[in-house]
Amino acid sequence: RAMSDARNVRLTDIAQAAGQDKATTLRLLDVLARHGFVNRDPESKRYSLGPEIFALGAAAMARSDPRARVRPSLIQLVRAFEDTTILSVPRGAESVAVDVQQGSFALRANYLEVGSRRPLGGGAGSLALLAWLPDDEIEALMPFITDRLASYPLLSPALLRRSIDEARRRGYAMQLDVVVPRMGGIAVPILSQDGRPSAAISIAALSERISGREAAIAEALQREAAACRAYWRQASL
Repeated sequence: RAMSDARNVRLTDIAQAAGQDKATTLRLLDVLARHGFVNRDPESKRYSLGPEIFALGAAAMARSDPRARVRPSLIQLVRAFEDTTILSVPRGAESVAVDVQQGSFALRANYLEVGSRRPLGGGAGSLALLAWLPDDEIEALMPFITDRLASYPLLSPALLRRSIDEARRRGYAMQLDVVVPRMGGIAVPILSQDGRPSAAISIAALSERISGREAAIAEALQREAAACRAYWRQASL
């Protein structure tokens, strides 16, 4: 998980992100490298994910891959609003970006890359995945989420709870100037048959581009999410 963040390429960075000491991290990396899950550049001493990761990922995604159905919606949204669109899925107390379609007003940020992770609630798509969970599950996840908020100084547990209430009231999640100044996102969940958020689609843009078109973006996101839900419901029959 630590290495899915493209910034973690040095031993020190990987160890810190994984919450392990450097000796333990080096030992684990050596094992992963022997089996092809990690590559190590002998000159720069930097690490990267190895080819076995892709084989493992391909096998997992073949069983349940939302990208093929959702990607046309992401592309439609890019054409309509010219901003970056993201498909996120939940993984425990985190969300993972599994597809990113860049718009002509693309934002250059590490957290907009495929594979980037953030705590639930840390961003619009991540907030949409959290807000539509049952209340008791949110409460169980909160301690884990709070432990991961150090990188988000503007996002407190109290603000996160207010954001959940606002998202449910509106029918969509929105965060402006919280993760990065002058940048924000707006998102809706894609609900499974049991009503749980199985994924979220979001638009990331400059805050002024979202606030000036909030209603239109929210309506388009809700329409595309509904189309994805209808497709999955039909496919499961």
